[in-house]
Order: sequence, then C-alpha cells, then structure tokens
Amino acid sequence: MRALLVTSIGVTCVTALTLPLAAPAPAATVSAPVAHASAAVPVEPAGSTQSLPLRPLGGAAPRATGRPSESMTPAAAQGLLRRDSHRFSMVGVVWDDADTELHGTVQVRTRATDTTRWSGWQTLETHNTDHAADSGSSERLSGRVRGSTVPLWVGDSDGVEVRVRSENAGPRTGAADTAPLPAGLRVELVDPGDDPELPGAEGTPATVTPSAAVATPATAPKPGPLPEEAAGLSMAAAESSAVNADLAPLGAAEITALSKAESEEQAVVGAGAKPFVGPRPRIVTRKGWGADESLRERAFAYTSTVRAAFIHHSATGNNYTCSQAPSVLRGIYRYHVKSSGWRDIGYNFAVDKCGNIYEGRAGGVTKAVLGAHTLGFNTNSMGIAVLGTYSSKNPPAAAVTAIAKLTAWKFGLFGRNPKGKVTLVSGGSGKYKKGAKVRLNVISGHRDGFATECPGSRLYKKLGTARTSSAKLQGR
Repeated sequence: MRALLVTSIGVTCVTALTLPLAAPAPAATVSAPVAHASAAVPVEPAGSTQSLPLRPLGGAAPRATGRPSESMTPAAAQGLLRRDSHRFSMVGVVWDDADTELHGTVQVRTRATDTTRWSGWQTLETHNTDHAADSGSSERLSGRVRGSTVPLWVGDSDGVEVRVRSENAGPRTGAADTAPLPAGLRVELVDPGDDPELPGAEGTPATVTPSAAVATPATAPKPGPLPEEAAGLSMAAAESSAVNADLAPLGAAEITALSKAESEEQAVVGAGAKPFVGPRPRIVTRKGWGADESLRERAFAYTSTVRAAFIHHSATGNNYTCSQAPSVLRGIYRYHVKSSGWRDIGYNFAVDKCGNIYEGRAGGVTKAVLGAHTLGFNTNSMGIAVLGTYSSKNPPAAAVTAIAKLTAWKFGLFGRNPKGKVTLVSGGSGKYKKGAKVRLNVISGHRDGFATECPGSRLYKKLGTARTSSAKLQGR
C-alpha cells in the first residue's frame, strides 16, 4: 500500500526514478522503471520521477504575500510557477555539473493531493556535493553524475512551485554582483511507488545455501540462469539477496537478530583474538524496503576493510511515520541513482526514528561495501544515515541506540573498538587535501571529514553516547 503523508508542510525523504541524465527536455518527462526481460519474473515496485526544467523568473522571489518584488536580473533567479503534476512525495533540484556548487537558496511549495491546500515555502539543503563518491573514482567519472540538492519529503502531492535564487540576488542587483546559478537546473518530483508485496500466508522465501550465487570482492555477479531458490525474484534481486545468503534465506525481507554468543560464534577472528562482537541487530533487507534492483549498477564495489563509520542525517525532515520509512528510503535511493547519477544509494545503512535498521548500498551487510556518503573518506569506511533532520531537534533515543547496536556488531566483524581512533587518508575534500592523514574517531560525524553541518548539531552531540554504548555491547 502506498505510504502517504497528507500534510502541506511535511519534510522528509522519498522517491526517485528519472530520465537518463541527458539534456533537459522542453516539457515535463515522466520516466518509468525498466523491467527485467523475463515473463516469469515480477516487476519491481513501481515508481517514477517527473523532471521539469526551471526557467528565468521575471521578478525577484515573492514576498510572503505571494506578490513579486522589484525586478531582478533573470540570471539571478530561476523557477517554476505553480502547476499541476502527477502525484509525488519527494522534491529535489538537480543541475548539469556535479563539480559546480549552487550558491544561493532553493525553495519549494507543494499542494497536497486532491486538495486546494498549498504548503508554505520550504528550503532545500543545497550543499549535497559532500555526500558523493570520491573524486577520481569510477563512480564519479561515469559521466552520469549531476549536482543536486538534498531531496525533501513533502507528503502525497500533485502540485508544485519552485524558486531558485542566487546568493547575492535582490532588488536592483546587477548581473556582475550575483553568483551565477548552475546550468541545467531541473526540479525532480519523485513518486516512491508502492510498498513491496512480501511473502506471508501464501508462502515464505525458500532457504538457500551460502554458496548459492554469493558475490565476493573477487567475483562480481554475472547474468545467468536464476537458481531454483530464486523463483519470484529478478536476477538483480537474487544477486542482491545472495550476498547475505549466510545470514538469511534468499529473498528474505529481514536479517533476524542474534544474541551476543551466537554472533561471536559466527564471527571470523584472528587466531587467539577475542571476538569483541556485539549482538547482531535485526536488519531490514533491500527486499524488505522495496529496492528496485533494476535501477542500480549490477556489479558490487568493495574496499579492503571497515575502519570507521560516518554518521549522517538525511536532512529530509522529521514528518514521516516509521511505517513510511521504507518509502523514504526508496525515494532517497531513486534520487541518488536516477536524479543524481550515482551507481546505487550512497549510504551503507539507514536508521529510522523508531530504531529500525535498513540495508543500504548493495553488496552484503557483513562486507566492506564501497559507499558514496562522505566525500574524501569513502574508502575503508561505512556511512550510516539517520532519516530525519537533527539540526535543532534531538534524535530519538531509539535511533541513537540503533547506531550503537549496528556499529557494535559490524565493527566486531572487523576488529574495531567503537571508542577508539583511526587514521584515514583523505581522497580530497573541502576540509582536507588529497593524501592528508587524518586522525578520526572510529565513530565519527560527517562533519569530521567534511566542512558540513551534517549530521546536525543535536545528533552530533549524541555520538559520544553511541560510542560508549557500542563498546559496552561488544563487551569492552
């Protein structure tokens, strides 16, 4: 069932399936998912994105009255006047060059579906280039990557208005005084699609041995016949699930929790080493939150190990229910892949405000999967995003506890102390030059690796609690 949030001012995160990253079309374009070419394989949960070009505005940004103020150079402001649209729940703005920053403000207002009720103006976070693949990586050099704002969850909507204003723009501002807006500005209206139909009374996923179709860093998945156990799954979905086959049946919606003793028994540690492994938490798989595996790149990407975790907030607002969190995650995934041009969702894991933990980028929850979450420090690290905005609002205790549980278990598999320090080599970011050796906490905030407000001041203040709790769960 479609997850809805009928509010005119809701802010959170959701969907995205857009056009291939090509030159803007003169009119609205709605893209649809690409199904696998097999009549026996079901189509992944549907979703779509309307990609609409922005145009120069004839006047300055409207005042609260909605009336334009004094004239302003068209180069200083672009936007989209109020218009009807197909249903959507997430909004973001993208532009052609991923290396160009948008110096200015991006605001939207939306109309709740089947009403005449418009929200107030809401601001999108424009500095999203720090959540990205490292410079020089194959993902960054793919030719598909675009600049983008953080997407905004607005609830079920069917109308939109957008304004983008240059940093120094204002009445009587001349073109020479304003920061130029990036080329190719477009608004992305994302429908996350329906929640997945998961096995229930009609049957449960078949079990599968750990060796079935498991991908490892040395063996990227290759197309081929689906194994018998994968009935009802596309090839891409089977591959995504198979990398967790030693933890859960193929096609399972979740990886169940284990006790500390059970987790230690499963852990692979060096000879004579004490397995400081926390109990494995329950993890909702990509199948469980409805990831459309046809969107991402088929191959998986890995690094050597996991030495640190960078904690993020999604900066998409807090007006979502926990039952809507899978929709939020599907939205982020689609926006990252189809709107921003990334190979997969950027985060390795996500946590909602009720403390549920979700598998992020595909490749296996126990493995060192290369993410695109902290520019300059994606190698040998993992990114954990807490869904919501925590700049002025405290994160729920359940979310902080989930961070502790996840890191206690995952770091235990790689022999890391959550209260320890680690030295990472920067791949180049706005805070550290390429090649710089940086001493960081094993559990760090995004702002520790990049000049950003993320993960929000209130969440950042809770990281000390997460470190202590995580170490205790490991038995340290």
